[in-house]
Amino acid sequence: MFTVYGLTGQVFSGSLEALNRIHPPVRSRNARGIAREGEELGVEVPAAPPGHAAVRAYRSMLPEELERGPLVHAAQIMSRPVTVLHQDDAVARAWRLLQDRRIHQAPVLDDGERLVGMVGERELLTAIDIDGDRVLEHLKRHVRDVMTSPVVAAAPVTDIRRIAAAMLERGLSAVPILDERGHIAGIVSRTDVLRAVMTDPPLSLWR
Repeated sequence: MFTVYGLTGQVFSGSLEALNRIHPPVRSRNARGIAREGEELGVEVPAAPPGHAAVRAYRSMLPEELERGPLVHAAQIMSRPVTVLHQDDAVARAWRLLQDRRIHQAPVLDDGERLVGMVGERELLTAIDIDGDRVLEHLKRHVRDVMTSPVVAAAPVTDIRRIAAAMLERGLSAVPILDERGHIAGIVSRTDVLRAVMTDPPLSLWR
């Protein structure tokens, strides 16, 4: 089960197939990108993510009698506790927190602790200038100004094959996992998926 959360709250809940019908796979974009004075922000629709054709070719070569790997749910491999950021956090503080925790992205919450976006190093670097681990200069921006929103999330019982498919098709590096109340329960990154493949073979991700 997948959900999509934005600044207005939950905007979708359903299967991966329904998600792809309603929100076709397109690389996530920033809710509010930073533009130069007087410029309008355009929306770029990228080509299919790298490796997409290779996955289709792999699927076509799989024999029908191939036994599926064991069913693995998000709750079994997700990382927790989860480092989160508030939408009003300054970009410099957000950068330092990611560096201190040695992570590359974090979910963003609003005042009601509801998921409203994701922010990573790439987004933060649009608003700060760094030298190694030190922030030299930064625009007076907040996380809400550079975060990616809306954001795709999943339930703890979601098959990680489907999470991997969503990551591949949408160019996601991580998917937040929400409990039945809509609170952050964990996060599944590409590293978590690869670790599951490595430690629990045979796991046929693309069947």
